[in-house]
Amino acid sequence: MKGISYSFLRAICALVIGLVLVMFPDRAGDYFVITIGIIFLVPSLISVIGYFAQNAEMRRRFPVEGVGSLLFGLWLIVMPGFFADLLTFVLGFILVMGGVQQIASLSAARRWMPVPGGFYVVPALILIAGLIALFNPTGVRSTAFIIIGVSSLVYAASELVNWFKFTRRRPKAPDTPVKGVDNIEDAEIIQ
Repeated sequence: MKGISYSFLRAICALVIGLVLVMFPDRAGDYFVITIGIIFLVPSLISVIGYFAQNAEMRRRFPVEGVGSLLFGLWLIVMPGFFADLLTFVLGFILVMGGVQQIASLSAARRWMPVPGGFYVVPALILIAGLIALFNPTGVRSTAFIIIGVSSLVYAASELVNWFKFTRRRPKAPDTPVKGVDNIEDAEIIQ
């Protein structure tokens, strides 16, 4: 997809998740799990209803995947607290991956421009926050969500700064030869 900046999209998603986690830490986990349950529920309902809406001759096979997705979505909606604890691990893992990805992007940006060492501080802190969320989830869940939310907000801000400062300045790929125009270096000498 030309024109889409994945760094910018990652920053926006992290910003939204961070805001929700910071503003509603007590209920954020439950809301995320219920949202995921609805995401499972809607397409599965469509497939099951579509199966029964067809006449008997047009039916192919029973949508077992749709029923499984329906049951899983209902389970997520009915028992969000159980899955919210698991969500702490998932969000911690996402922070770890985000920190590693930012460090890798900054290291790659060093190929075309100097990157001051201070730019590595925030990704390292994000990585550490993700590791703490992964290896110490026994604390109060809302505290973990606040830490993850603040880290997500810092990640979003850092990703936007890096996008404006480095990614947009990446050198373009070398021009390809124009069709129909001979390249002088590849020309054959005729005597």
